[in-house]
Amino acid sequence: MNATSPAGPPLTPVRTRPAHTPPTGANSARPTVIELRLSAFRAHRGATLPLGPLTLFAGASGSGKSSALQAFEALARLGAGEELESVFPEPSACVPESAGADGQGRRGFRIGCTVDGPAGPVQLDLAVQAEPELRVVGERLTSCGRILLATALRDPGRSTVQAAWHTAGAVAVTRAPLPDDRLGTALLPLRVAGKTQGQLQVLAAAEQVVVALRSVFACDPQPHRMREPVAAGEGRLRRGCDNLAEVLHRTRSECAIRHARLAAAARVGCAGAVEELAVEDLGDGTVRALLGRGGARVATPVGRLGEGELRYLALALVLLTGPGVLAMDQAAEVPAAYQALTVLADGFDRCMDPRQTRQLVALGVEMAARGHVRLVGAVADASYARGVDGVTVVDLVT
Repeated sequence: MNATSPAGPPLTPVRTRPAHTPPTGANSARPTVIELRLSAFRAHRGATLPLGPLTLFAGASGSGKSSALQAFEALARLGAGEELESVFPEPSACVPESAGADGQGRRGFRIGCTVDGPAGPVQLDLAVQAEPELRVVGERLTSCGRILLATALRDPGRSTVQAAWHTAGAVAVTRAPLPDDRLGTALLPLRVAGKTQGQLQVLAAAEQVVVALRSVFACDPQPHRMREPVAAGEGRLRRGCDNLAEVLHRTRSECAIRHARLAAAARVGCAGAVEELAVEDLGDGTVRALLGRGGARVATPVGRLGEGELRYLALALVLLTGPGVLAMDQAAEVPAAYQALTVLADGFDRCMDPRQTRQLVALGVEMAARGHVRLVGAVADASYARGVDGVTVVDLVT
């Protein structure tokens, strides 16, 4: 099947076997992505990647670790309502090299995920045409074996896809056009009235997927951008963690317990004796972070730290804080208690020594067990994490 083929046939009452059993345990009320499917994306073909509370994608360079995280982030951004063009600025690069064009010269890619939560396992599958123009050509939302939403490109001359969603009322199926540059699932809460049992099922499934995808924070600390003083502002940590000092200034005053935990993590992951993680106001509207060296009564600016130490501090901060401190847009209409933050960390072990990486994994396992955060990271070597309770290692091969 060509990669640009629609995600599925028109909506019918056909039932398929669910990929997972309904959720159980303390976190079942929090929608979470438990599976990533890369049917045809970059180097991946027919890949199904399980996701636990803490998941490490392991493999050599070129094995597809980063592209798997890119697909996850792309789904998250689409779930937040972004347009295809902003999510895939170079769509042709997402098409597998071996994918041939169809009779009309079309090539594309397919990605998807499974989200667990109160509505049970919900599967989202998306087919995107990358050439000759970027557009959605098919989408399918499935819950408990029932296809709740199916879209397909019927008229290439129109900038819409034909959508059909489950109604189970006087009319079994509702059909309407949807834009071909957006994720249809994210639009359903605005289009479905919720008057019948079938519509309520569709809404529950769509909202579960959207909440899980909007609870994703992609993080890749950039040490070279973390060394200079930064302006004191609202204190929301950006993707590259370049405003680390600004956020520490906020956490130090607003959350003493977690700031103390971060200082304790610094003692383990930074060289020398670390007594305190402090912030200095430079008097010109900027602040800088310092490591307090108690014995020598000397404070070391974090700008003097090595790249591994800076990445370690930034990732520890991400794991110990929450959505209110991270520069992300969660579903404001859903209480925080019903949302589970998922952190995506490409190059999770980059520049760090094994001791630092093991400490971060232990911290991630602890926070995940509390239901505060889930982590998906890409690492070159996961030998230290194999067999550790709470860690899922997914090996990718070239």
